[in-house]
Amino acid sequence: MFLLLAALAACAHRTDEILAAPRPNIVLIIADDISQDFGAYGVPIETPHFDALAEGGVLFRNAYVAASSCSVSRASLITGRYPHNHGAPELHMPLPADQFAFPLALGEAGYYTLAAGKWHLGPHAVSAFDKVNDITYADDPTGAATWVSELRARPRDRPFFFWLAGFDAHRPWEPITTAPPTDPSTVVLPVGLPDTPAVRQDYADYIDEVRRFDQLIGNVVAELKAQGVFENTLIVVTSDNGRPFARAKTTLYEAGMRAPLVFHWPAGNLPAGVVSDSLISLIDIAPTFLDVAGLEIPASVQGLTMAPALRDPGAAPRQTVFGEQNWHTQRFAGRMVRRGDYVYIRDYAPSAYSFIIVERRDATNAELVRLREADALTPLQAEPFSVDRPEELLFDIVADPDQTNNLVGSAAHAPVLAEMRGLLESWRERTGDSLAPLEQQTPDRNDRTTFEQRHPGARPPDGAIPGRASGATEINDPGPR
Repeated sequence: MFLLLAALAACAHRTDEILAAPRPNIVLIIADDISQDFGAYGVPIETPHFDALAEGGVLFRNAYVAASSCSVSRASLITGRYPHNHGAPELHMPLPADQFAFPLALGEAGYYTLAAGKWHLGPHAVSAFDKVNDITYADDPTGAATWVSELRARPRDRPFFFWLAGFDAHRPWEPITTAPPTDPSTVVLPVGLPDTPAVRQDYADYIDEVRRFDQLIGNVVAELKAQGVFENTLIVVTSDNGRPFARAKTTLYEAGMRAPLVFHWPAGNLPAGVVSDSLISLIDIAPTFLDVAGLEIPASVQGLTMAPALRDPGAAPRQTVFGEQNWHTQRFAGRMVRRGDYVYIRDYAPSAYSFIIVERRDATNAELVRLREADALTPLQAEPFSVDRPEELLFDIVADPDQTNNLVGSAAHAPVLAEMRGLLESWRERTGDSLAPLEQQTPDRNDRTTFEQRHPGARPPDGAIPGRASGATEINDPGPR
């Protein structure tokens, strides 16, 4: 299956297909607020470096974050656990000191481990790395100022793991200087955004940040090649959540939850240029890295190794993925499950405005506010303002990829709805996903009428945190998979 030390060939969790080669270096590159907006996914965006990795590796179309919220998603990445189980399920909560973080295991096994760029995991997770180079946005809006220099400065006598986290494409935008800017008249706007000049310019600026992130990938690849270690380096590129637009970031819709994901590793004999439809949760990345390094996967890790899907893109290690939506500057409470062609969303806070509207009133969001005041929004465009949303949504995302046709009232889909409800309830019960009444949860940071910030600092004093009442940080049951 993968290159491993021969002495580890008998590990019970491994398969028999082991290559006689050194264990790989590992580089994880994480975008900030990017959906599957890369050329390899068939969208009209020029991303040659990401696309080249896809041409030489495995591209996953059905990879999902555990939450479409920055710090929450990153904490799930590093622990291999669901948000309510790792104890930092809301924005700006630090990862608890007692939670497992896979880079520590890699370091104990001899890897040199480094994180550079955006951090957003709190002070305790720092100890999981040999070095954390926390770059602030004010110092470098890309987050990548030291990526290449750190690769050059690494110890040459140890395998290495690098956690490289960019700021692209997080708002505010920064002009790109490496290529002509995107022409707003050429962009294809996502469903739910009004087609106005201001929105087109805003979306073109987003595309340019995606293009700049792609250049950062190219810089890393070029340095690995220059050092002669590219062949035996497993490169994984993904994102913490979807694009910062309505019906994406912080929501449970596909544009917020479905992540870009590519694996590239020439010496690992991965099939090249393959697009996999296997269902993947990004909590599966942690056990996969441990697996390819020849390490045991701790019981606390709720994710599954992706090794079977990497070896055989038609394999299906898991049948189900779950996601959650919690506080992100305001009260949210939602859960999502995907199985087969269907996505089921349960909204436990249908009276909450979209975070996107509450957080900012510039560019696209200013246009949404302006057009709402003029009563010029379609129902779909007005959705971020809704305080009376359906509590349940069911979508066939193959027939309806834009998720505009709620099937909850369809008699023909009643059996599917019942199955998805059961899966979600089983997962919540088994993983200890406790939710307090909305009025007891962490209060809104921003006023929902004026959008002004009411509480100082990153977050108000804690309310009732998901999973805390049930002791979910001590629960390792992954629920249905």
